[in-house]
This record gives sequence, C-alpha cells and structure tokens, in this order.
Amino acid sequence: MFDGPEPIYVQIAQMIRSQVLAGDLAEEEQVMSTTQFATTFRINPATAAKAFAGLVDEGVLYKRRGVGMFVAPGARERLVGHHREAYFDDVLAPALDQADLLGIPAEDVAAYVLRRHGAGAPRADRPDALTENQEQS
Repeated sequence: MFDGPEPIYVQIAQMIRSQVLAGDLAEEEQVMSTTQFATTFRINPATAAKAFAGLVDEGVLYKRRGVGMFVAPGARERLVGHHREAYFDDVLAPALDQADLLGIPAEDVAAYVLRRHGAGAPRADRPDALTENQEQS
C-alpha cells in the first residue's frame, strides 16, 4: 500500500488529507486510531502517530482525550485553500511559463482552458451553479 518514495508517515498524512478533501472523512468524524492503523497496514504505531501529529499541527485533525482523533472543523476548507494556492504556484505557473517559451498566445491558452474545463459547466464548489445553468436551458 505505502510504496511511494516518500516516508510512510508522509503517505499516511496525504491519504488522510485526500479523504478529507474528497469528503470521505467529514468534519467531526473519528479516524482510525494509531493502533488500528498499524494493525490494518502492518506498520509501526509510531509511524502512524507521526502522521497524525503532523495533521494535528496542520489543523486537519484534533484529539479528544481518551476518545481518539477526529477531523477538525473547517479542515476541508483549509486543505482546499492550501491546495488551491499550491496548484497555481506549482502547476499552473510552470505550465504558463512553458506556453510562453513555446510562443503559445495567452488567448489560445485561455480558450483551451475554457474548452477543457467546461466553460459554463456547474462547479462543485458552487451549488447554485447547477440551478443557474438548468434555468438557462
């Protein structure tokens, strides 16, 4: 399961972040304990604990003493904000730099993005978009 080049605790943290982003883990939902994690994935409990500690520091998880770890209120929004910033810096900026090197006009890039991203299509973060588009049909 954890076969990537990153340390296992980093992969665990990323897996939990992805579950929160996808809505598979909701706010206030309890996550597996470090012992359950260790048993399920056959890893050292200290490795799972290190991942959880990092997620607590990020505000993704919080601990209820004597009960366990839970998804923090606002965790998804924090993750979306962080990933959104990272997307523009780490993905889009280098792609636009490459387009400049290749001499691709900004208008062509914008047209492609609109075509590919579905201009006018409802967005998951705008529940009202579906209604607006349906009303136009």
